[in-house]
Amino acid sequence: MRGRSLLDDERGSSPVEFVLVGALLTALTLAVLQIALAMYVRNVVHDAAVEGAHYAALADTTLDEGAARTEAVITRAVGADYAGDVGIGQDSSLGHSSVVVRVRTTLPVLGLLGVPYGLEVEARAPVESFGEE
Repeated sequence: MRGRSLLDDERGSSPVEFVLVGALLTALTLAVLQIALAMYVRNVVHDAAVEGAHYAALADTTLDEGAARTEAVITRAVGADYAGDVGIGQDSSLGHSSVVVRVRTTLPVLGLLGVPYGLEVEARAPVESFGEE
């Protein structure tokens, strides 16, 4: 009889349940925040590439100025570590001359630490000119 009553006793189970559920909810919250941070970094890097491509495509600017603009925007928003590999060039794959900016950077996995070159974005802008073509 005494052994049976000890097995039916649920005193002390609430703190254990609280710890287990609390740990699960904390892990879930941190995972959602990390995904949000990774999306933020991706959006910042993509917007910087777009801005750099549009700036470099202006008739009175150079490709190097567009790359510098891209690096400056990334550095201001998420830090210089994310602006390390910015490539810029021109191509005609869309039927007209375009500026192409490609940025390869770290994909944040744990805070801002992450996989080097795990994220790559590309932006294009049509080249302007002063004369008619």
